[in-house]
Amino acid sequence: MNRAAIYAGTFDPITLGHLDVVERAARIFNRLIIAVTASTRKETLFTVEERRALVAEAVKPFSNVEVDTFDGLLVQYARAKGVCVLVRGLRAFSDFEVEFQMALTNRKMAPDIETLFLMPKEDYSYVSSSTVREIAQYGGDMRDFVTEPVQRALKAKLAGGTGRPKSKVPSPKS
Repeated sequence: MNRAAIYAGTFDPITLGHLDVVERAARIFNRLIIAVTASTRKETLFTVEERRALVAEAVKPFSNVEVDTFDGLLVQYARAKGVCVLVRGLRAFSDFEVEFQMALTNRKMAPDIETLFLMPKEDYSYVSSSTVREIAQYGGDMRDFVTEPVQRALKAKLAGGTGRPKSKVPSPKS
């Protein structure tokens, strides 16, 4: 049986929490497509090409995982790929409301496509890409949150002045 699924996201950048979900999904499905979205309402630090490359590097250990990019509706992309399962990661209850609404909308548009929610290990339940970007922005230790190549990419991006500017905190007047 050809069991395939898509795990889509912005992955700006991919975190150890994302990779935990990838590992779980890769055990369930014969083929897993990590779909990096090009269009997003979020302001991204990395370009879609950079995000795709970082994801590809991170998932090298998984022989049944491939990486692609897409633009538009996820259910349309899934149909084009012949895939009928979408994998979504749930970290906390706050994720559930947004993910539930998205799953119901997708079901309305494409009743033949199912959504499967997977939770990462508790160790990663609080890790988000936005938190990792903030840690990196202020020079914090990222080892517990992202892979070494992602750490290097974050440092290079932020050192090159192409990342988000640090917020200015007024210095106290003497």
